[in-house]
Amino acid sequence: MLGILLVIVVAVAYGLRDPSPVGYFTSAAAHDRFITTYQAAMADLPRPDRTVDVRTSFGVVRLYHFAGGADPAAAPLLLLPGRASASPVWADNLPSLLRQRSVYTVDLLGEPGLSIQERPIGTNADHAQWLHEVLVALPEPRIHLFGLSFGGWTAMNLAVHRPEKVAGVVLLDPIMVFAGLSPGVVLRSIPISVKWAPRSWRDGFASWTANDAPVADVPVADMIEAGLHAYQVKVSAPTRPSDQELAAAGVPVLVLMAGKSRMHDSAEAAETARRLLAHETVKIYPEASHAINGEYPDEIAADIAAFLR
Repeated sequence: MLGILLVIVVAVAYGLRDPSPVGYFTSAAAHDRFITTYQAAMADLPRPDRTVDVRTSFGVVRLYHFAGGADPAAAPLLLLPGRASASPVWADNLPSLLRQRSVYTVDLLGEPGLSIQERPIGTNADHAQWLHEVLVALPEPRIHLFGLSFGGWTAMNLAVHRPEKVAGVVLLDPIMVFAGLSPGVVLRSIPISVKWAPRSWRDGFASWTANDAPVADVPVADMIEAGLHAYQVKVSAPTRPSDQELAAAGVPVLVLMAGKSRMHDSAEAAETARRLLAHETVKIYPEASHAINGEYPDEIAADIAAFLR
């Protein structure tokens, strides 16, 4: 009997193994469905004036450039989306941001989107290196980073490890920078990681992070759900920068926290940011959920404009 159980355990482990070292779409049909939702969500954005694919040592990174602002010499903003999202997540924010300056959006490497991961991303330094190579490839001498959620971690991680071209950093309810994840989000993220889970679980998680806002018939929500279902992420999980690393960051940082975010303790995160960052501005939006970028786009743009001045 023990031998039979051992065979079953080995067979299950073999069936569940995932030897791929890089992220991938789980099937052609799943990829096609994601692309359909991606294109539908992109239709809500202004038309980019150019599409840029940057080859890095970790893969090919997709960016879009949107010309804006009155001063063509102003350092542009590079917008980094949250986990399991991509450039279309910025549909609500681009109109007000483009009144200030030009903007790049990026599909994060190793996440569902049009970037293509080709090598393992296994450390915080790896996450910083591919993004640094993107900035080096862009023609502007200095660039401001604007990161949402996991994109906020990605931006701050670059400022810690490779700040050479970083003019400043804007963090919008960033995860794993100033506070750890809440137990609630950790527990709720486990079921949606199972690819055979029903769509209602993924939609329910998206709604929960937005403090129970409806997600039906929302193009960006459809894209995120399709990405969660279609794409197998194979990058290292973010780890918090140390107090010493944050204190040593030499770039100006604007921190905008969502007061009712379910991802973490926003008050704790804000206090940590104030305590550790040498060049910081910290603001809490008291009623905002983790979906803050779509809830307060004009207010966020005004805070960014004041910060950049």
